[in-house]
Amino acid sequence: MCDTTTTASSRMPVYFLSIGGPSFIENTQHPAYAKLGEIGREITTKVKPKAIVVFSAHWQDSPNRILINAAEDTNIIYDFYGFPPHYYEYKFPNKGSPELANKVIERLGGVGIEVQKVKRGLDHGVWAGFIVAFDPKKNPLNVPIVQVSLFNNEDVGRHYRMGEALQSLRAEGILIVGAGMAVHNLQDFRASRGSGKTMPYSFTFDDALKHAATSDPEEREEKMLELMTRSDGRQAHPTLDHILPMYVAAGAAGKSSGKLLWTMPEISLSWAQYRFDELPTTP
Repeated sequence: MCDTTTTASSRMPVYFLSIGGPSFIENTQHPAYAKLGEIGREITTKVKPKAIVVFSAHWQDSPNRILINAAEDTNIIYDFYGFPPHYYEYKFPNKGSPELANKVIERLGGVGIEVQKVKRGLDHGVWAGFIVAFDPKKNPLNVPIVQVSLFNNEDVGRHYRMGEALQSLRAEGILIVGAGMAVHNLQDFRASRGSGKTMPYSFTFDDALKHAATSDPEEREEKMLELMTRSDGRQAHPTLDHILPMYVAAGAAGKSSGKLLWTMPEISLSWAQYRFDELPTTP
């Protein structure tokens, strides 16, 4: 069980992590690999959450309903195909928290969001990045992880408001993480991989996202909603699944300011990493 009743000494920040596909697990020379490991150490040594609530690009259920993993004993799922056999042998030890799941359900229900409990392992949109950030041998996380689905729709405003409904969890030592990609166009990635050329929209949308996410918190929602009306929005995200976790994170940030920790546009992707709010102060 996860004791989340004690008020934390300071409010937890919120993160949006750009996490690659399964091959990222072994791409140890990629600059984002080292950066994600650095952010993971920041979380385990400075943030020190009691538990994590995470939203992945790879879990959508219904246009009007949310699913939540409410099991305590969980595993990982190999929701990908065509990789060498050893990719299906990776392990990422983790546990859930029925108590925290109930807290999430209570807050989402308070704003009229229907939530259904399920038992499900972490998908690769979480564990493939978390195994880099929180290496089980070198930097173990050792706190419960509760994964929540996205809506299966492209209503960015509704995802932003879902994040807002959860922001009070931050005062209880709960870290909220959105896991996706700042720019994600796989069709162009496959078509242009040989050339190594980075698409113009990878730079322009990445920059626009930075300006929206790091704007005055009073204006952030409006600026975030404007992002997908840009001419390069659909180039950067032909489908919105990889950017929706950013809307949840930005909503959960409330009045906390956003900070771009690092970015790297690459072909038709962007590996931008964000933190909302400063690091907790030591009591």
